[in-house]
Amino acid sequence: MRIVFAGTPEFAAQHLQALLTSEHELIAVYTQPDRPAGRGQKLMPSPVKQLALQHALPVYQPQTLRDPTAQAELAALQADLLVVVAYGLILPQVVLDTPRLGCINSHASLLPRWRGAAPIQRAIEAGDSESGVTVMQMEAGLDTGPMLLKVRTPISAEDTGGSLHDRLAELGPPAVLQAIAGLAAGTLKGAVQDDSLATYAHKLNKDEARLDWRRPALELERLIRAFNPWPICHSTLNGEPLKVLAAQLAEGQGQPGQLIQAGREGLTVACGEGALRLTRLQLPGGKPLNFADLFNSRREQFSLGTLLGAAP
Repeated sequence: MRIVFAGTPEFAAQHLQALLTSEHELIAVYTQPDRPAGRGQKLMPSPVKQLALQHALPVYQPQTLRDPTAQAELAALQADLLVVVAYGLILPQVVLDTPRLGCINSHASLLPRWRGAAPIQRAIEAGDSESGVTVMQMEAGLDTGPMLLKVRTPISAEDTGGSLHDRLAELGPPAVLQAIAGLAAGTLKGAVQDDSLATYAHKLNKDEARLDWRRPALELERLIRAFNPWPICHSTLNGEPLKVLAAQLAEGQGQPGQLIQAGREGLTVACGEGALRLTRLQLPGGKPLNFADLFNSRREQFSLGTLLGAAP
């Protein structure tokens, strides 16, 4: 089968790798234009582009697929199928209709739950007990197309956005290959999504990673896990930024944000309901450290009664 692939981040690159080792003919790759990255803000190719170039695949990077020229380029490839994974551009109907078998998408949630940009993190933040990958036939709506197949995985109490991402990135590629085989054989039919069960996974932003200690400890613990490794939850300590990479539910009472206990096992902070024991932190200019290491060397910075997030 002649396949065009469209994707951008590492999650998509793992799907591309699976297609490269399959029996299908991969004829071109679409990915987002190179973006500035790092301290020097140099233009950097996406993980998908890097992998495509390693395998001498033609790479297309249109700013939009609403452009007739870009649409004509895609049509000229005469693809049987377009496989889309975290591409980041809207596909208009004319593009969806171009490949002989249309377009399929690998989405990192159990649709119709968590349509949208950040399904992995939103599932952890909401306290979902499971997640998965849904392979769907694409249509003009946002993640609304008929579902071809699903694979599931439980979400553990230790899962972070990073660990769940990595697990779904392993589950997705075999599911896509299975779906392609079913489409080629004409044996796979899509199931219509129930829109009444749909939830939307809003894009992540750094502002919502600021810890509001008035919230229940349970909600903040999930948020800390969901936003690791990005955008990383944060607060302030004595007016200085404090990144929080890991925490556990704890016992204790006090004013929200107040340091109520400190020891090698962690730094306990009172919340609106309950308390959190912060176990892995990053101070300005430093690297992420377990609190036991910080407590040994910088004990004076963690005076009990201090309020996190308060002005110095």
